Amino acid sequence: MDIILLQKVANLGQIGDRVKVKSGYARNFLVPTGRATLATAANIAKFEAQRADLEAKANQELAAAQARAVKFEGFTLQIQAKAGTEGKLFGSIGTADIAEAAVKAGQPITRSEVRMPTGPIRTIGEHQVQLHLHTDVDVTLVVTIVAEE
Repeated sequence: MDIILLQKVANLGQIGDRVKVKSGYARNFLVPTGRATLATAANIAKFEAQRADLEAKANQELAAAQARAVKFEGFTLQIQAKAGTEGKLFGSIGTADIAEAAVKAGQPITRSEVRMPTGPIRTIGEHQVQLHLHTDVDVTLVVTIVAEE
């Protein structure tokens, strides 16, 4: 299926690119979320008329994400959790726990922005977690897990 991207999509293309994708990916994800539109003659003309507005909006979103990324420089998140004597946690620290602790610490992030490729944290100590603030902006957040008294 031939589509026009209305937003930058990771591993697919930039704003305005015409790409071929599987029809299910376009029908079920790209078109309903507003990331793409079908590449018909009418939609191509409509896109070209809106191109400047879409690019300006994308630049504003990128600037906002970069401003948020600056706030995370030098920021360390500290979370208290119950742990055994060997340093293993009773349970684990996941994306929701990190997002909730960051909001309490004054750095608002959402659960979907937290990326933990190695899975949840299960030990005390310092851990590095990726924050995906925008398709072009990723930040490393240092999370320190401390055992509760």
